[in-house]
Amino acid sequence: DPLHTTWGLVELVVKSCRSSQKSKMNLIPRVLPLIGVVHGVAHAPGATHRPQLSITIRDGNFTDFDGLEPTITWENSAVVNDVDVRYGIDLSAKTTNIASLPRRIWGRATRVFADRFALSTRLEMDVQAMDRIDFEIDGQDEETDLSLRVIGSANANVLSSPSMPKGGGRSARVSWLEFTKGFDNDGNRVTINPRYNVDYGYGDVVLTYDADDTIVKVTASKDDQIVTISQKINEENMVSPTLSRDGSLSLSWDRKLGEDNSVRTTLNPNRSIEVEWKDAAWTANVAFPMDADDLSGATVHIKRDVKF
Repeated sequence: DPLHTTWGLVELVVKSCRSSQKSKMNLIPRVLPLIGVVHGVAHAPGATHRPQLSITIRDGNFTDFDGLEPTITWENSAVVNDVDVRYGIDLSAKTTNIASLPRRIWGRATRVFADRFALSTRLEMDVQAMDRIDFEIDGQDEETDLSLRVIGSANANVLSSPSMPKGGGRSARVSWLEFTKGFDNDGNRVTINPRYNVDYGYGDVVLTYDADDTIVKVTASKDDQIVTISQKINEENMVSPTLSRDGSLSLSWDRKLGEDNSVRTTLNPNRSIEVEWKDAAWTANVAFPMDADDLSGATVHIKRDVKF
C-alpha cells in the first residue's frame, strides 16, 4: 500500500546513510549506488525526471555570490502496481564539504481505491540530522467531498526493525491534524476546515464561500478571527483585503500578465510590502520591511524549474 511503499524507499536510503554516520566522508559513495538500485523504477512506464535549481539571495546582498544559497533538487516518479511513487533528494550546490552535499531525502506514494478513495503518504528526512523522520498522510473521499491530513514525526530508530512497526511505531507522534468538508450551495462551493496543532494545543476553523467572482474566507479561533474577501475585478485583476480582530489590515492585489505569468503584491501597513512574481518556470519573491531606512533588510528568493 502507499504507506509501506513510501517507507520502503526512504528506508533504503536511510539505512545506507546511517551506516556512514561515523565517517561522513563515506556518505556520498553509499548514496550514489542507490541510483542504480532504483534504476528499474526510474525507467518504468510513466517515470519522469525533473531536476530543479533554487537560488536564494538574502539580507540585501545583491553584489556578489556570497548572498547566494543554491540548492539542486532531483526528483523522479513512476507507477508501480497501481501506486504512484515519487521520491527525490535535495543537494547543496554551495559547499566545500562533500559530506554536506545531501540535505534532504523524501518519498511519496499515492493510490486510488475503488475509483473513489485516495490515500497518499509522504516521508522525509534531514540527511544531516538523521534522528527523525517526518511524515504526512492525506486521505480523500471524492464522493462525499471529505479530506483528511495528518502530519507528524517518528524516531528514525524505527527503521532498525526488519519492517515498519505496525500501528506506526512506538515513537511516532502526530503534530498536526485537519479535516476539510465541502458542500454545494446553489452552485456555489462552501468548505469547512477544522485544524488542530497538537504541539501548541491550538485549533481553529477555516470557512470558505466561493461564488465565482467573490471568495469569502473566515479563519476563527478562540483568540483571533480573520476575514479575507477576494473580489475579481476583471479577467486580469483581483483584490483581497484582510481584516483581523485586533484591527490589523492587509491588502493583496493579484494581476495576470499573460499565460502562466502573474504578480501578487501584498501591502501590510507599517510592516512590509511583499511581491511574488510567477513567470512560467520562474518564481521570484521579494519582501521589503517598511521599518528600515534602506534595502539592507530586503529578502529575495528566486526559483526556477529546469526540465531536461
